[in-house]
Amino acid sequence: MSRIPTPATIDAAPAAARPLLDGVQKSLGSVPNLFRLLATSPAALGGYLGLSGALAKGALDARTRERLALAIAEFHGCGYCLAAHSFIGANLAKLDTTEIAANRAGRSTDAKADAAIRFALTVVEARGQVGEDALATVRAAGWGDAEILEIILHVALNTLTNYVNEVAGTVVDFPPVAARAA
Repeated sequence: MSRIPTPATIDAAPAAARPLLDGVQKSLGSVPNLFRLLATSPAALGGYLGLSGALAKGALDARTRERLALAIAEFHGCGYCLAAHSFIGANLAKLDTTEIAANRAGRSTDAKADAAIRFALTVVEARGQVGEDALATVRAAGWGDAEILEIILHVALNTLTNYVNEVAGTVVDFPPVAARAA
């Protein structure tokens, strides 16, 4: 049970959040618990959807975005996001089980994606205080400055949802995923 009440339906959400949730319903075909939880604060839901929507139009493809989400969720130990992004990664981004496992381990089977994941985890671990060597390494793998900025913003976006779900204890509404052994 969530420690912050989650509106059970779109109609149970604050009026200002309902049009946003309707948009999620149209886009995804359902409204996952995270979105209904965020709807408790229409500003929080709008902020999340705005950043998420803007980044979805950016330079990073869906596969890379899901790889980053998996690595960051594993780093933070967010069960909700691990379940959600394992499902999305497999079913929408078409990542295979080997790639999902590698992403959760902070790696990728693709060299360029591996550099992005390692850079993202360096950003998380160092709380943004990365050295020139980290930037040089991600650039050497073929990532440009605009893409590097988007990687950093994906770190922030995924950290946001990880923290919200962990603080709230959001009920997982995706097929559950076992946490990796420490």
